[in-house]
Amino acid sequence: MGIVAGLDSSSVYTRIVVCDTDTGQVVRHGHADHPKEEATPEAWLHSLGEAAGGGVLEDVAAIGVAAQPHAVVALDESGAPVRAASPGVGGEDRARTAALDAAARELTDALGGPDTWTRAVGSVPQGGQPVARLRRLAREHPEAARRVAGVALAQDWLVWQLLGRPARMATDRGGASSTGYWSPVGGEWRPELVELALGHAVALPEVLAPAQPAGRTPEGQLISAGTGETMAAAFGLGVGPGDAVLSLGASGSVCAVHHAALPPDSSGAVTAYADATGHHLPVVRTLNAVRVLRGTAELLGCDLPALSDLALRSTPGAHGLVFLPYLAGERVPALPHAAGTLTGLRRESMKPEHLARAAFEGMLCGLADAADVLRERGVRIDRFFLLGAAADLPAVRELAPALLGAPVVIPAPAAYTALGAARQAAWALGVEQGRLTPDTPPKWPEQDGETYHPGDDLPTGKAIRQQYGAVRDTTHPQG
Repeated sequence: MGIVAGLDSSSVYTRIVVCDTDTGQVVRHGHADHPKEEATPEAWLHSLGEAAGGGVLEDVAAIGVAAQPHAVVALDESGAPVRAASPGVGGEDRARTAALDAAARELTDALGGPDTWTRAVGSVPQGGQPVARLRRLAREHPEAARRVAGVALAQDWLVWQLLGRPARMATDRGGASSTGYWSPVGGEWRPELVELALGHAVALPEVLAPAQPAGRTPEGQLISAGTGETMAAAFGLGVGPGDAVLSLGASGSVCAVHHAALPPDSSGAVTAYADATGHHLPVVRTLNAVRVLRGTAELLGCDLPALSDLALRSTPGAHGLVFLPYLAGERVPALPHAAGTLTGLRRESMKPEHLARAAFEGMLCGLADAADVLRERGVRIDRFFLLGAAADLPAVRELAPALLGAPVVIPAPAAYTALGAARQAAWALGVEQGRLTPDTPPKWPEQDGETYHPGDDLPTGKAIRQQYGAVRDTTHPQG
C-alpha cells in the first residue's frame, strides 16, 4: 500500500512519476529541464529539486533513480566531482566522440585485444562507456585524473546525494554492466580494468541485488539501488524472457531479456548488459535506422509520414529494389567503412514509391540482422517492443512483424524509464515490508499498446529477407 516515486535524470531533464505501489498507476508527476550550462552533477540536483517542487514527493514511501546512460562522475577524496560530468549519450560532439573512440581502441589493444576483453567483461570497449571516458580523462587531463579517488555513474551519485552522502556508494547489476569494468559472468567488478584506464585504483560502488535498498533518506524515505536508463525502461515496459526491445533512433538497437550471460563475443557485436531484475539484457546496436528513412525522404522531397504513404503504395519486395542501408558504415555486419547500396534498378522500378518501400524494408532487414545475432546465440525472441517516434509510421507497423518474424508491440506513450525506477522502488519496499520476495517484482499491469502480428505475410517477409541477405552477402562477402 502507499505510493512510490521514480526519477529519470536524462541528459536534458529530470522527470518524476509517483505511482501507486500495488497497481503502478501514476498519481502525479513532475518535470524540469537541466540548467543550460555545461552538464554538472549539481545541475542534475538542481533540476531534480525543481521537478519535485509543489509537493510531488509528498508522502512517498520509496524512491527509485534511473539516469542517462554512461554518464560518469569522477570524485576526489572529499567526494567533490573532479571535473564536470562526462556526458552520457546525446551529449557528445564529433571531436569528443572521436576522442572516446580512440580511447576505446587504446584500451582494447592495451589488454591484448577483443578476446581478452570479452572473456573479462563480455564486451569489447566502446567509446560511450565509462571505461573509455576514464581513459580519455587520464590522457587529456592527467592532473585531474590523478586526483580521482572514486568513480560512479549518474544514478549512483544521485542516490548517494538523496541518502545524505553515506560512506559507501551503491549501484545495481544493470548500471554496473554498462561500465566496461564489471563482469556479467562473475557478477563482480574488474578493478584492474579501471586501473588500466585511469592509471591507478579507485573506490567503486557496492553492487546491490535487484530488490536490495541502498538505504533511507534523512527524512526516512527508502531509496532503491537505482539502475541505468536502458534497464529501467525495460523494467517499466514489463519485458521479460522472450521479449526484445527494438529502439528506432538515427541508429538502432535490439536488446532482449535472457536468463544467463552470453558466451564471449570477440566480434564486438554484443554488449553484455544485465537487467534490473537479476536476468541479463544483451544488446546489439546498428549504425543505421531512421537516418535511412530521413535520407530517403530528403532525396524524394518529402517528410517521413509522406515517405510512409509512398512505401505502402508499392508492393512487397519494392518491385525488385534491395537497399543495403549502410549509410554510416555498419556494426552488424562489421562494415565500418561501407556505404549504402541500391540494387535491382530497372526502368519500371524507378519510381518514388518503390524507393520508399526499399528504404523501409532495408532498415527493418538491417535491424532483423541485429536480432538474429542474439537468436543465433540462444536468446529467445517471441515478440518485439518498438520504441521511437518512427514506430508510429504506418509503414513500420505494417512491415515490421513479417520482416522481424514475430509480433510487434507499439507501446502507448509513457515515461517508461521513470516507471521502471518507480517499480524498482516498489519492489525494494515490498521486500522490506514482507509483501514481496527478492525473486519476484511487483506485478504491475502491462502498459497499453497495439500489437501487430505477421499473419499471412510471414512467408513474404522471409522471402524479402532472403533476397536482402543474398545481396548483402554478395556485396560484402567479408562481412
